[in-house]
Amino acid sequence: MCFNLMQWPGSYCDTRQSCCYPETGKPDEDFGIHGLWPNYNDGTYPSSCDRSNSFDESKISDLLSRLEKDWPTLACPSGDGIKFWGHEWSKHGTCSESLLDQYSYFQKALDLKAKANLLQALQTAGIRPADGKYHSLESIKEAIEQALGVTTIFIDCNVDTRGNHQIYQVYLCVDTSASNFIECPVLPHGRPCGNKIEFPSFSSDSNHDEL
Repeated sequence: MCFNLMQWPGSYCDTRQSCCYPETGKPDEDFGIHGLWPNYNDGTYPSSCDRSNSFDESKISDLLSRLEKDWPTLACPSGDGIKFWGHEWSKHGTCSESLLDQYSYFQKALDLKAKANLLQALQTAGIRPADGKYHSLESIKEAIEQALGVTTIFIDCNVDTRGNHQIYQVYLCVDTSASNFIECPVLPHGRPCGNKIEFPSFSSDSNHDEL
């Protein structure tokens, strides 16, 4: 199985570390892809499985506009995403190359993001960015699980500059072909969430650096 990681940009940026928008401009206020990570059912995972199979931008040229939109980099200094995508392919994608070539790996991740539509799932349940409310972990999980038709997802939280827990990443489990969401045979060891969780806005420019 694979972990399909979705990251909330508002939480990535709302930390002491801050963030930098990519060279293509500020991403949409929506979940972005962090990665598609092959995992074993015992919780361990392979890594950097084929160093001879290097990332080749030309192989995914017709996916670049979708990657810029749905798989943006927020690391500093600002970049065009190539380094980020190359890292994800080299460390994780090469471990799925028996089933997914480089093009399929990125295409599947993009398709899963669209299929999950996490922001819509949360908004349908009344959980909206910067709504001024705290939410329980159970309500967030229930909203996503109900939309996806599964009962096991993992929410990873981080802490903002004021010490509040906030939605950071969502781990979704998918089958080895990266086509369908499945029940997680094992959950990751992520950062725990408190009893009160924020869903911060990504509409303000106050928490990013110009680098």
